[in-house]
Amino acid sequence: MLSDFPTQIVDEVAHRPWPMPDRPWLMTQSWHDLLFAHWPVDVRALRERVPPGFELDLYEGRAWLGVVPFDMTNVAPRFVPAVPGLSAFPELNVRTYVHVGDKPGVYFFSLDAESSVAVALARAMLKLPYYVASMDVSRQDAWVDYWSERHADDAAAPAEFEGKYRPIGPVQRAMAGSLEYFLTERYCLYNVDDQLNAYRLEIHHPPWQLQVAEAEIAVNTMADAAGIRLPSMAPLLHFSKRQDTVAWAPERL
Repeated sequence: MLSDFPTQIVDEVAHRPWPMPDRPWLMTQSWHDLLFAHWPVDVRALRERVPPGFELDLYEGRAWLGVVPFDMTNVAPRFVPAVPGLSAFPELNVRTYVHVGDKPGVYFFSLDAESSVAVALARAMLKLPYYVASMDVSRQDAWVDYWSERHADDAAAPAEFEGKYRPIGPVQRAMAGSLEYFLTERYCLYNVDDQLNAYRLEIHHPPWQLQVAEAEIAVNTMADAAGIRLPSMAPLLHFSKRQDTVAWAPERL
C-alpha cells in the first residue's frame, strides 16, 4: 500500500491555537468522508460520565456530544510504510469536549474500528477506549452508506449505527469563535489510562474544510452505550472529505 500522506502539513502552523510540541511526532492518520453529527446534551448528565479531572468545555453554556463516522488510511508509525489490513479501516467515534488549563480538547467515550489488530495496538499504545466492530462503508453518487455494530464479545455495551450522509454545501473553513470552529478545531485529546491517570495526546492537522451535510440515520445507539441520552431533535451536521493528522505520544498530566 502506497502512502499519500502529505508530511508538509507539519509546516502549516499559523492556524494553531498553541505552538506545536517540541518533540517528534510519532504517527500519521488520514481521515476520509467524515460526518460530524452533534447534539446538545444535558450538562449534568454529561458531567457524570466524564472523569472529574477534566472540565467540560461548553459553547454558550451548552454541552455537545458528537457521533463521527469516517474511513481511515495512512495509519502508521512515523517512517513506517502503510500496511494492508492494518493501515486502512473504518472508524466511528463518540466524543465530547473538555479542557485542562488553557488547552481545549476532545474526550472520547468510544472509538469503534473494524480492525482487531489496530484496536489492540491503539489500546496499548494510545490508551484509548477502542472497540472491535463489524463495519461496512459504501458510496453511491455523493452518499456515504455507513453501518457499524460493536462485537458482542467485547467488554462494552452494545452499540450500533446505520445511516447514510452526504455534503450539500460549499467547502468552507470554520470562523474562529463559531460553533463549527468549537466542535472541530481541536488539537489534543484527553483520557485516562488503566490506572485512571489523566493524560493529554497532542495532534496536528490543517484547518478543517467543512461542508453542511444531510443525513438519514436509521439506527444510532452509540450515545446510549456511553450512558448518555440524546435529545429528540435533528443533529447539527457537517461533512469533511479528508483530513490529514499527525499525533504525538500520550503525556501524563
